[in-house]
Amino acid sequence: MIIGAGGVGRVVAYKCAQHPEVFSHIMLASRTKSKCDAIAKDAVAASGHQNFTTAKVDAENVPELVALIKSFGPDMVLHVALPYQDLTIMDACLEAGVHYLDTANYEPKDEAKFEYSWQWAYQDRFKDAGLTAVLGCGFDPGVTSIFTAHAAKHHFDEIHYLDIVDCNGGDHGKAFATNFNPEINIREITQKGRYWENGQWIETEPFEIKKELNYPNIGARNSYVLYHEELESLVKNYPSIKRARFWMTFGDEYLTHLRVIENIGMSRIDPVMYNGQEIIPLKFLKEVLPDPGSLGDNYVGETSIGCRIRGIKDGKERTYYIWNNCSHAAAFKETGAQGVSYTTGVPAMLGAEMMMTKQWLKPGVFNVEEFNPDPFLAKMGEYGLEWQEAFDVDLEV
Repeated sequence: MIIGAGGVGRVVAYKCAQHPEVFSHIMLASRTKSKCDAIAKDAVAASGHQNFTTAKVDAENVPELVALIKSFGPDMVLHVALPYQDLTIMDACLEAGVHYLDTANYEPKDEAKFEYSWQWAYQDRFKDAGLTAVLGCGFDPGVTSIFTAHAAKHHFDEIHYLDIVDCNGGDHGKAFATNFNPEINIREITQKGRYWENGQWIETEPFEIKKELNYPNIGARNSYVLYHEELESLVKNYPSIKRARFWMTFGDEYLTHLRVIENIGMSRIDPVMYNGQEIIPLKFLKEVLPDPGSLGDNYVGETSIGCRIRGIKDGKERTYYIWNNCSHAAAFKETGAQGVSYTTGVPAMLGAEMMMTKQWLKPGVFNVEEFNPDPFLAKMGEYGLEWQEAFDVDLEV
């Protein structure tokens, strides 16, 4: 059962429908059933899947979720709606007795705060119920953590320095647009940055640390240190890490628009009064910005996301770079969604397959790096996201 009918939900629906041997019966549910119907129609036309249904559900209403899950009877719920809804969907999965997977960690609506503590607190409940909850199985978080697990398993005795680098080298032709939900995107990038160094978190101002990095097939791009959720679990699960950072590229024009949005108060998440009713400025802004799901047509260029790692192997220092490049045009041709949605949706579907085939299944709540990365990476290229690696190269960071 897939919850969420945005760009990522579209990709997940397409990719699951391509594999009826694993996903024999699929339900796509969201608050707006008409969106589900449109995606289902396209996914079935492309794949010929015989058992694909849709439903309306409020993902913040636990009894409604439980009723729908029980009526459909799935083995698992694949959550690609909003991160505000992680906990209600986890509650519903526990009550209905099904496994859970998501792509982004929980955050409260009234504070731009990203932290796994709320979801890690479900560990005993899922373990006692004999159910599995897999957290953060998109690309970043998700594949970046699996890349790190692969490096730790096969190429390093100790990882000391981890830099996750995320570049969108594409052009959608819009003056300003976000590549995923504008509300979540703007909340994420306007909060203070953080990185891990020598056993503690170092806080930075937004966009304070900047460096020009080179990305395969794309070239040099200005990259900025942000806080990203996978850092929290990676430094916990790989305690040899001395420093871990997350870098993302932004163009000058994008940052100019963002500064204006902040300066005029449109990034606020607290309510203001307008015409006698409360509105949240960022939610209003979301409605007037381009829908990320509409950006795929004529979107040119590629994304490039990977991990640049330095550490020790057999007593010697080595460097390692592992990455994926994804073409926006190729993603759109296959699924009708742009590359950012594609790079999140494919790993979500593949993580669900790992669970459905019992390769990633153990009672409790886990981040993806706590599972065997090998079967996942063995199929990722076949499913549309080929990955590459380079040893003993200049990491630039």
